[in-house]
Amino acid sequence: MADNLLLRALQGQPKRLNLCNRHLDKLPKSIRRIESLCELNLKNNNLKKLPDELTYLLQLQMLHLGNNEFEDFPSILQHINSLQKLHMFGNKITDIHPSCLNGFRDLRFLNLNNNKLKTLPSEIGNLQNIEFLSLDNNEIQTLPVEICALSTLKELHAAGNQMTSLPLEFGYLTQLEKLFIQKNKIRELPEGIGKCYHLQVLDVAGNDLRIFPTEISSLPLKELHCEENPLLQHVPIHSLQEEEVLTLKEIVARFVLKEMRGRWSYLRRSIRHYPQLQDMLAQSSKCAVCGEAFLNTWLECVHFVDTKTMKIRNMNGKIPVRALLCSYTCFNSEGHEYYGVAFP
Repeated sequence: MADNLLLRALQGQPKRLNLCNRHLDKLPKSIRRIESLCELNLKNNNLKKLPDELTYLLQLQMLHLGNNEFEDFPSILQHINSLQKLHMFGNKITDIHPSCLNGFRDLRFLNLNNNKLKTLPSEIGNLQNIEFLSLDNNEIQTLPVEICALSTLKELHAAGNQMTSLPLEFGYLTQLEKLFIQKNKIRELPEGIGKCYHLQVLDVAGNDLRIFPTEISSLPLKELHCEENPLLQHVPIHSLQEEEVLTLKEIVARFVLKEMRGRWSYLRRSIRHYPQLQDMLAQSSKCAVCGEAFLNTWLECVHFVDTKTMKIRNMNGKIPVRALLCSYTCFNSEGHEYYGVAFP
């Protein structure tokens, strides 16, 4: 039956061919003769493998393999250099061999929803033109740090997995506009997410979050979904401790960081000759109360940001946002709205 369909298609050399719902368990090798194909739909069949002849389709841009029987990511796909859009949802893929992701120089869209993936290879970072990546409803526990190298990524879906965190380098995804990671086990979002300057939609519902990163309120969010998380409640507490004893390293670091603020500072000019010291001081933070810089996080607090001030259109109320303070002196000073984090 499939051969007859292909024979009829050959007469017109179509750009689109729909073979979905045909009970196919293999794709005829004669597919190579329809060189005009730009879109091939093989959804809802029984395919487990693809013929090598598929590489003869030099104009193929969209391939739909959703709801088939693939157990492995087809390695032949990396040789279809023209491919821009690939659907592989609803299969039985448990693993992606690293070599399978060495091609795809033009791939913009990849849907791997509803498979059995536990990990992603680091070669996921080779998809240098990817804009849409969907990994919903797999068994993924961690995302490789290389995913943060996808500088063109605009939309990432990874809901319904088993992740407990995101890579610390997540802020390198500067073009990301939508992030869907609901129904995982994420306990904390990385501080770097504040550098995702184009992020408009964030869905973290159904995780284990207690607090949001420091710069969450600076993001251009239009939608924030955070229901079904054990978020901190607005219950103020105060500290009886007046001050801590700082290490010599911390005292010197704070002095250097303060001196470097001066435009004509000698230290500011001299530190250029000590790259390791530069790297260490680059990890410093700024106190939310006094504004002074410090090297280590000495006191983690929380303040509650009204979502109206963030212009989020889908929710009302306040969300807990992390704040870093340099000392108990700042924490116990009057006139601020930063509170200690009380654990049950």
